[in-house]
Amino acid sequence: MTDMAKMMKQAAKMQQQMAATQNALAQRTVEATSGGGAVKVVARCDGTVVSIKLNPEALSPTDAELLEEMILLAVNQALTKGKEISNDEMSKLTAGLRIPGLS
Repeated sequence: MTDMAKMMKQAAKMQQQMAATQNALAQRTVEATSGGGAVKVVARCDGTVVSIKLNPEALSPTDAELLEEMILLAVNQALTKGKEISNDEMSKLTAGLRIPGLS
């Protein structure tokens, strides 16, 4: 098999592995909390938020601004965790591969 044919075969295999990894990541979830557990966010590793749960004790009308900040913090933490997992999984597929402009 020529080098070019071998490289094309490897590229096709990597593309299939990347698609499978992306599908798996779209189902994998991460969780983050803020405010000592007052806010809990579950997100998928594809960057979508699955749920936001609020502890009823945190629902004081006078603390709306604080609650908004806690929600934002938990959402961003969950999305960051998901992105880290996604990057780790995708880098496993490209380990050792030198792609011009990406290495």
